[in-house]
Amino acid sequence: MNKLTHAETRTERDYVGEVAIPGDKLYGVNTVRGVDNLTVSPLSIAHYPEFRVAFAQCKWAAALANRDNDVVNARQCDAIVRACREVIEGQFDDSLVVDLLEGSGGTSTNMNFNEVIANRAQQHLGHAPGSYDVIHPNDHVNRSQSTNDVYPAALKIATHAMLGPLITEVEKLAAQFDSKAMEFADVLHLGRTCLQDAQPMRLGQLFGGYASLTQRLAEELAAARDKLRTLPLGGTAIGTGFGAPAGYRRAVYRHLSSIAGVEYMPPSNSFDAMQNMDVFSRVSGELRTCAASIAKIASDLTVLSSGPVGGLGELRLPEAQAGSSIMPGKVNPVLPMAIIQLSFAVIGNDVAVAQAVQYGELEINHFEPVVASRVFDSITLLTNGIRRFSQKCVAGISADVARNEQHLMDSMAVATALVPELGYARVSKLARQSVAEGRPLLTILDDSGLLPRDETLSAIDKASHPVFNA
Repeated sequence: MNKLTHAETRTERDYVGEVAIPGDKLYGVNTVRGVDNLTVSPLSIAHYPEFRVAFAQCKWAAALANRDNDVVNARQCDAIVRACREVIEGQFDDSLVVDLLEGSGGTSTNMNFNEVIANRAQQHLGHAPGSYDVIHPNDHVNRSQSTNDVYPAALKIATHAMLGPLITEVEKLAAQFDSKAMEFADVLHLGRTCLQDAQPMRLGQLFGGYASLTQRLAEELAAARDKLRTLPLGGTAIGTGFGAPAGYRRAVYRHLSSIAGVEYMPPSNSFDAMQNMDVFSRVSGELRTCAASIAKIASDLTVLSSGPVGGLGELRLPEAQAGSSIMPGKVNPVLPMAIIQLSFAVIGNDVAVAQAVQYGELEINHFEPVVASRVFDSITLLTNGIRRFSQKCVAGISADVARNEQHLMDSMAVATALVPELGYARVSKLARQSVAEGRPLLTILDDSGLLPRDETLSAIDKASHPVFNA
């Protein structure tokens, strides 16, 4: 994607020298420098459609605001807007070739968009790309902007857009867990703490806890997403707004909100908005929390479905694929394993984001490209992973009712339910007897005549229902 070779070329010059540009590409000399110097990853700035759309939306809104303030004429504005629409549609992804992880502080990215939009606008007005005699990348497409305000604005807009589908998938997962909670509401289950037998409960209560957690994750992601609606547009290079006409900021936010369908707003302090990226620490932190929390659930499912003979075997997960190339019939919990694995990646991404946020210097943060790369990666991993986990695993979970009840009845965990009837000291002694003799506590109670079996079962049933004081 990043190789700049073609039989038919045009020539552009900068202070470094001349470069040959393929005749069917719309980027210019600044893009070529960015590609030659800064290509380090396999992803271009066109890889995530939301980022490409966000940048073009910013340029579109800027063109309208500049027209409103008489710094570009209506003909230039219309051509720029038309080009922006085509960029949004993905028509020129093969000309958006700068590396997503470029290290120019976003300048190469911004200029790649400026050049593509300017050259396409030139074509719309009947002029050749590269001449810039009617539409110039800096003087017109980038008018009233700088990389320092448009890049973080586009980053926020793109992240806001990408978080929407993720939140939807988390909410769907919460609904799946809630459905399973109702399905398993009456299944007696052995509750465990520190991987040891603990107390009676219902299997539905376990899944109800998962549903509550997952719904909360969706709500916290939504709250973090809302913070992305404050943008630094209009601050230009360092927050003074120098380079933009007086009415530009009000106009650009009005147009951008209309174009994007989201109410974006200026910051209360433009210098803060230019200097700091703490909102991405919060967003990335919520992504990390989401990944780690769902990975914990996935780990529970692997334990509860373990075996099926040599483990707990209390849950049955859908059989997705063969689990071994050498052991016939083996089936592994691949979907939970995948969720746990992607959580490692998301947590690592969060560390990178935290470092980038910390090392911004003075009036701007020039490490925004790594924030974009890592946040986009985390959102993509979680959106795709949670969708598959929900559809291919959680939706098809079933319970081995008999095995759940057997594990509970054979354990000394039922002792807790008997304390109100027999007292802690007596039940403790009986529980130790159960362990020493290898006999279920229910059998010992029944044989000794201390508590009839039906009364014991009634006590277990009562213990497995929550009791909350008002």
